[in-house]
Amino acid sequence: MKHTEKELLAIKEEVSQMWKLVLSQLEKAKQAFLNNDIETAREIASREKRVDAFELKIDCDCENYIALFSPVAIDLRLVLSLIKISGTLERIADFCEGIARHIIEENGIATETELVEELQLEKMFNTLISMLSDSFAALESENTKMSGKILSKDDEIDNLYRSSVNILAEYLQKKPEHIRNGLKLILLIRKLERIGDHCSNIVEEIVFYIDAKVLKHS
Repeated sequence: MKHTEKELLAIKEEVSQMWKLVLSQLEKAKQAFLNNDIETAREIASREKRVDAFELKIDCDCENYIALFSPVAIDLRLVLSLIKISGTLERIADFCEGIARHIIEENGIATETELVEELQLEKMFNTLISMLSDSFAALESENTKMSGKILSKDDEIDNLYRSSVNILAEYLQKKPEHIRNGLKLILLIRKLERIGDHCSNIVEEIVFYIDAKVLKHS
């Protein structure tokens, strides 16, 4: 194996480790929210610095690789994609931390179970977790056949987000004393919707690397 290949594999392995950490953060965010688990929320917040450290290291390693080896074609596409993917993973982790902060700030005040069910928040979390894990599998296997399926899940997330606005509006008309909590909840749901967008961005980067196609804005 050439030295350049070893360097590239090492960067790819760093991204894989970061990806697993961010996926764990998302799974823990689901657990913390649905169970109103403050301890898990604090764990998410404390692990955020590890995610940031991964992004800085990957950025630095990718820049060094480009400067030292002047990659072309598929190698260059891979390095550029890994830079963007690590940045996007870091933003997903930021949203997970935002969800954790919401739980910590509410300090044990859980959202009504019926409202959580009506908003289909567990389904939103599960869909996002599957988007992030499926896109990881697509990069590991270098297979873009799953990309259409993953991107279609973002449409599901968008639909759930749009319907949540109407559900919350009706709920708050009946229970105006919960307006503060309702506003904070819509911000949390917006974070979930943004995670879906970022998962789609990751899929677009994988397609760019493997198939040399640009899906952005298409």
